[in-house]
Amino acid sequence: MSGFRPARLCAAIALGAAALVSFSSAHAAEGDTPRVALVMKSLANEFFRTMEDGAKAYQKENPAQFELIANGIKDETDTSAQIRIVEQMIVAKVDALVIAPADSKALVPVIKKASDAGIKVVNIDNRLDPEVVKSKGLDVPFVGPDNRKGARLVGEYLAQNKLNAGDEVGIIEGVSTTTNAQQRTGGFKDAMEAAGMKIVGVQSGNWEIDRGNAVASAMLNEYPDLKALLAGNDSMALGAVSAVRAAGKKDQVQVVGYDNINAIKPMLKDGRVLATADQFAARQAVFGIEAALKLVKGEPTGAKDGVIETPVELVTKP
Repeated sequence: MSGFRPARLCAAIALGAAALVSFSSAHAAEGDTPRVALVMKSLANEFFRTMEDGAKAYQKENPAQFELIANGIKDETDTSAQIRIVEQMIVAKVDALVIAPADSKALVPVIKKASDAGIKVVNIDNRLDPEVVKSKGLDVPFVGPDNRKGARLVGEYLAQNKLNAGDEVGIIEGVSTTTNAQQRTGGFKDAMEAAGMKIVGVQSGNWEIDRGNAVASAMLNEYPDLKALLAGNDSMALGAVSAVRAAGKKDQVQVVGYDNINAIKPMLKDGRVLATADQFAARQAVFGIEAALKLVKGEPTGAKDGVIETPVELVTKP
């Protein structure tokens, strides 16, 4: 290898595009350890910090297999910043890119640039829009869980244990332009409609605690008979729990989430959150990295119809 290690690469990236050009020749020669860039969404979200930690731990266990460059953005909607990171990775001539896109459509053009530059690309967490990917002539495997299935499991548990047919419920959606937000909302709707609940609203909480709190507060105010808030991730569920408490409706309005982050676990235990779904954050990036390394080696990934499905499980009170 040329002598550039991940820490040095990250430092160089921080210096800007001019510095990137200076190490672009560090692209792995044939036979050298491949460099894998992991590009995540907001590192303010515990889910992605856990994902990053899992990837770093895996790299330490397999130092001869690959080098890791991990990046993330400051908030869930900063699509332009994520595009810039991918462009930096193209200039750095990494061997593979494993990305959890902030937007299912907007990231496709820059991913096309990466693919055209010979970088192997794997999509994790939030699936790129299949039609847009196809229109660009791309073949990018998606490695991740069935989000609709996971949300449906959460919704079914809520309906079976705490609701009665006709009860009013609200859905707090993630960033609406992302496939995983749409799929989770679809799963929640599947469960609520099958159980005969009345969905009074679907509003975006942008995957964030504060925005989730604001949306939950507005729904609780507008619909005084609301019986449950179904949040598309646990960060928004945390915000919903605060809103329920502020409205004086603890034990009257159920809250469910998705992701099983550490911050939600005490709330599952004491009942402030009824259920969530675990898609194994610490393994998410690892699954993607494993697929990327197979692509670098020219090996089949095992994808079926462009998808490598990973586990998702219902989590309730321990």
